[in-house]
Amino acid sequence: MGGKGSKKQRASTELTPKEIDMLKANTKFTEKEIREWHAGFLRDCPTGKLDKKKFVDVYKQFYPHGKADSFCKYAFATFDTNNDGTIDFDEFLLAIAATSQGDLDDRLEVAFEMYDVSGDGQIDQKELTNLIAAMYDLVGETDRKGDRDPKKRAAEIITKLDVGGDKKLSKQEFIAGCKNDPVIRRMLAPNV
Repeated sequence: MGGKGSKKQRASTELTPKEIDMLKANTKFTEKEIREWHAGFLRDCPTGKLDKKKFVDVYKQFYPHGKADSFCKYAFATFDTNNDGTIDFDEFLLAIAATSQGDLDDRLEVAFEMYDVSGDGQIDQKELTNLIAAMYDLVGETDRKGDRDPKKRAAEIITKLDVGGDKKLSKQEFIAGCKNDPVIRRMLAPNV
């Protein structure tokens, strides 16, 4: 019996051909890159699970000049898809891919899902203000005066894009608005 338990534990840290196929289909990583990410993930997380603190530490490597904490609070909750308080390798690599490889629409969809904290399919001004401030933190944007004030920017975006007049943004309104906002577009997709 003890052998079965340890075998089960080991299975959660092994990368199966099915997982590799799923990750290749859903990211731009090659099998070699997936295996390298997996080896690094297991080095940092021998149990095959990443907790919130370690998640922030890993994310900081991608954004060394910013503050990842507030962004990661939202990201962790979004990518912990089974809500067990940890992120496994599949959840981790899909999160990295979604926020670093996707085109602008993909990144904006991920951002929308992260910041629709209430889960009502819409983002209100408070949620959008928090989103903008967290994105500023992430990329190290410190100028938050005048037009760059997150609350002011959120109010302007909602006023400009709120087609329905309910002072909230649907996913479509959010994506369209952010794509047309040069500061947010630069933060999410600097090479676009």
